[in-house]
Amino acid sequence: MDLTTSTQYTGLEVAIIGLSGRFPGAKDTDEFWHNLINGVESISSFSDEELLSEGIDQASLDNPDYVKAGSVLADVEKFDAAFFGYTPREAEIIDPQHRLFLECAWQALENAGYNSQTYESPIGVFASAGMNNYLLNNLYGNRELLETSAIAANDKDHLSTLVSYKLNLTGPSITVQTTCSSSLVAVHLACQSLLSGDCEMALAGGVSIPLPQKTGYLYQQGGILSPDGHCRAFDAKAQGMVVGAGAGIVVLKRLENALADGDRIYAVIKGSAINNDGSLKVGYTAPSVEGQAKVIQAAQVMAEVAAETITYIEAHGTATALGDPIEIAALTQAFRTSTDEKQFCAIGSVKTNIGHLDTAAGVTGLIKTALALKHQMLPPSLNFEQPHPKIDFVNSPFYVNTQLTEWKTSGTPRRAGVSSFGIGGTNAHVILEQAPDVATSESSRPSQLLLLSAKTNSALETMTANLAEYLQQHPNLNLADVAYTLQVGRRTHKHRRMLVCHRQAEAVVALQTLEPKQVLTHSQELTERPVTFLFPGQGSQYVNMAKELYQEEPTFQQEVDRCAELLEPHLGLDLRTVLYPTEDLAVATQQLNQTYLTQPALFVIEYALAKLWMSWGIKPEATIGHSIGEYVAACLAGVFSLEDALALVAARGRLMQQLPAGSMLAVPLPEKEIKPFLNPELSLATINTPSMCVVAGTKTAVTSLHKHLTSQGVECRPLHTSHAFHSAMMEPILLTFTELVKGCRLHPPQIPYISNVSGTWITDTEATDPSYWAKHLRQTVRFAQGVEELLQESDRLFLEVGPGRTLSTFVLRHPSKKPEQITLASLRHPQDQQSDVAFLQNTLGQLWLAGVQIDWSGLYTDEHRQRLSLPTYPFERQRYWIEPQTSKLAPVKQDTALAVNIALTQQKLNWLLFVDESSASNQVIQFLQIANQDVITVRVGEQFSKVGERVYTINPAQSQDFDSLLQELQTLETIPQAVMQLWSLTPSVNMQSFANMQNLDFSSLLNLRLEQLQQITLGENQINSQVVDKVNSSYPRPNLATPYIAPSNELEQQIANVWQKVFGFEKIGIDDNFFDLGGDSLLAVQVTADLKKFLNKEIPVVSLYEGLTIRSLAELLNSNENENQEEITNNNEEQQERINRRQQYQKRQRLNKEKREISLVDA
Repeated sequence: MDLTTSTQYTGLEVAIIGLSGRFPGAKDTDEFWHNLINGVESISSFSDEELLSEGIDQASLDNPDYVKAGSVLADVEKFDAAFFGYTPREAEIIDPQHRLFLECAWQALENAGYNSQTYESPIGVFASAGMNNYLLNNLYGNRELLETSAIAANDKDHLSTLVSYKLNLTGPSITVQTTCSSSLVAVHLACQSLLSGDCEMALAGGVSIPLPQKTGYLYQQGGILSPDGHCRAFDAKAQGMVVGAGAGIVVLKRLENALADGDRIYAVIKGSAINNDGSLKVGYTAPSVEGQAKVIQAAQVMAEVAAETITYIEAHGTATALGDPIEIAALTQAFRTSTDEKQFCAIGSVKTNIGHLDTAAGVTGLIKTALALKHQMLPPSLNFEQPHPKIDFVNSPFYVNTQLTEWKTSGTPRRAGVSSFGIGGTNAHVILEQAPDVATSESSRPSQLLLLSAKTNSALETMTANLAEYLQQHPNLNLADVAYTLQVGRRTHKHRRMLVCHRQAEAVVALQTLEPKQVLTHSQELTERPVTFLFPGQGSQYVNMAKELYQEEPTFQQEVDRCAELLEPHLGLDLRTVLYPTEDLAVATQQLNQTYLTQPALFVIEYALAKLWMSWGIKPEATIGHSIGEYVAACLAGVFSLEDALALVAARGRLMQQLPAGSMLAVPLPEKEIKPFLNPELSLATINTPSMCVVAGTKTAVTSLHKHLTSQGVECRPLHTSHAFHSAMMEPILLTFTELVKGCRLHPPQIPYISNVSGTWITDTEATDPSYWAKHLRQTVRFAQGVEELLQESDRLFLEVGPGRTLSTFVLRHPSKKPEQITLASLRHPQDQQSDVAFLQNTLGQLWLAGVQIDWSGLYTDEHRQRLSLPTYPFERQRYWIEPQTSKLAPVKQDTALAVNIALTQQKLNWLLFVDESSASNQVIQFLQIANQDVITVRVGEQFSKVGERVYTINPAQSQDFDSLLQELQTLETIPQAVMQLWSLTPSVNMQSFANMQNLDFSSLLNLRLEQLQQITLGENQINSQVVDKVNSSYPRPNLATPYIAPSNELEQQIANVWQKVFGFEKIGIDDNFFDLGGDSLLAVQVTADLKKFLNKEIPVVSLYEGLTIRSLAELLNSNENENQEEITNNNEEQQERINRRQQYQKRQRLNKEKREISLVDA
């Protein structure tokens, strides 16, 4: 059914054009959908051995209320750090939620078929993350890690902006925190941003990874967690949920834009709404019927859809005794405002499959529903047998969908609602509709260019295998859309692969076998290579040259048609009848070999081909033409208008045609060896390579020279030409041609090109002088000298723009050509029977392999292609993980009962407890004393005081009180081995009291300086050695261009030690570049700070930028040290000189005094 005519759009619709996610039991959305339709419950049961290994104590496992189940996300400890430019040490510190979300963001954009680097409009990010348990559990126990610069960006506040930074997204970047509803609220805010014009595309989603994962929980009657590890939404046995981990992202765009851009649309967001319950409910954490009903109604109003047209609801569905009845009551209230129908709308909850994903829960339900609309199937909601006694489904609009069923419709589009409700009362509801039918366009080309690119060779191989498998599993894809998506929807990396194919089955075989003649692979750094166009001269033409391009490429056809129409008055015929004859090829060949048609024909084909290349973004940095080819170069550079250039080329050919016939001979000798043979009848016409020239003149003279050289063992080759071009035989037409050029407006060239006359860059004076063009007609074509000039740039790429490979061959044979200087041809040789389009595509692919920037959208100017959801980048994930610290320092602000329970399993310890007057504090003290632990308690007081045996008071606002406490403990030789902070357990009675408690909690910890804390905790040698080893673990040295060279002196070794610690690599050579290793400004600050500590000297950050390697930094530091020492020496010498002068002065004064005294005595 064509729904584009049966649905009405308001103009406020937003399309879901991309998805990504990782869920328990599913590494991507495809596996997720497979699990959903097969009714898979991805909640794991844990053995006692697994739980014990995670640190759960035996007493908890023996508790009958302890549930040994959880919803686990695989490989959360892994990440592709190198792909995103992180060092191993940074990767270990970053919140795993950030890492996972970053990978999903990349995959979501690729799933949508977009490259954020080339997308010109703003892309927004709206995202949410759960609590950073990794920071609390794994990092807080290690001081060294907490001092690193990367820790600053580890907070959930940075989630969205980190993605924007790493993916270069310039739209709004907002982190959303509304607990369980966060990610669906993020979707709503993203829609609003799109509709208001803040961005043209948006990523919206959430991530949550509670840690540790493999841990059960203690069931409590009336709580929110399930007693048996199953989520039974809406069922009579529903008593709670299971907490899970996962991430999900949707890519959004306004529907009208998505349709215009050929986006793959999973579903359409017709409307969305958010609100808050306020205080009209039982308690802060309780849900509200009124609040939920209002947000559902608001979303329906915005969507302008009637409730009876909504046939599925993805519910919040937490399976709690309070939540489920309230949710159904709210839905019923909202639906009853417009319909009395009963049980027409299916309902389900993805939490029955994977548990509650906290901040990622809402977007997970949205993705499930979007996939259901795409596949037109309703997945089963699990664990439902009998309805909850407080839910009257029979008289409601809803029924629980317990089986996989076809999603049927009766004349209206399939529509669904998705709900997500957060603790604290922020509610979100979204109305979805199935995507409109879109007609795909046919391909305009018989073959397609497929591209693959990865950051490593191994990733490229995986990517190749993934694409082959996908194409094999989806045989009915439009191959043109596959090529389009790979070209415009993927970033280009160092390792590249391309192939040209005609059919999908051919592509599969080629990708599987990597046939070297068809599949080309190359590694190219991301640098922009300069391209030089080579325009060939006479002798390369043939009938039907570029004929298939004329048939298949609209840009090429338009340029040929335009030129042919402009030329017709000058030639007296339509040049297209000669280029592409419909009848006798022999007659056309004879015509094309007449110089008055040859020259215009070559100009037209080369000019149209150059325009085609330029429409694809390949702009020449320079050009060089051979004889008539220089006219194409000059026209593209703006010296001539196209009209004037065509008129001159036609006149040039016509004047030459009128001259007496002559001959041309290719001679494999250098210019200096040919010169002795030249005379008034023989001219040096062209120098094609330093050892290959062409002589032109009268037929008699050329024949005589040929015989003479042959007798000398020189193998010459006569050229099939009608005239002796670039010889003295051209002189009769020079004045006439000069006058014709004077009638044209000439302009200085805007694109540099090489002059045939001088063999170097054309000057403005030459290009605009009519006499130059007469000289060009007569004098020697110094092509080899021009190539010599061009070869000065080492990474230059030469592209022959015209028929054949003559000029490419000349460049290849030039002795100055370097291996990295590539030459390519645009058109096949006349004897080559392959397709013109396939040949051109192959060259285009090789240009891309070599590093040329391509405007891929330019290839599809005359097509309306569709983006496809193809396999995304195969991240090479490695384990980057800091294990939790296992010292005996009890965690601050952890569940106190659990902390004490852990303590009781240890040997006798000295405990320092910061306690208040709460019963919880007193219980902890009693528990530890009963367990025969040594306990010192510290309470809040006006000042430091010892108020009893092992009992003290301090003023938390006075840092000196902590000093006094520590000195007291040291004097008594009572060094605490474990610390517990319980000051914030006192119940808050008002906001001021709450603020006071916050001050007691955080300010006190700040005052307890790190140096002091070290004195009362375990020494370094007592910390679990495995933890130290893990924190200081190193990763293999990355694959760098520079070879490893070990430090050669103490200073280089000290610097290397610091770099290795900061970056996390086991070996860093003294010539390895700081930025090649992954350094940035933050790491520069950290490196210089660490060097200051180790070397005990001030090192400004700028010194690191001046010395980007260990070797150069060591030399810089040594140089500064020598300068400082010299300055000290000079200062010392000056000071000593002043002392000496002072001493001499004092000595003279003393002598003078003595003389006066003697004089007085004598007197």
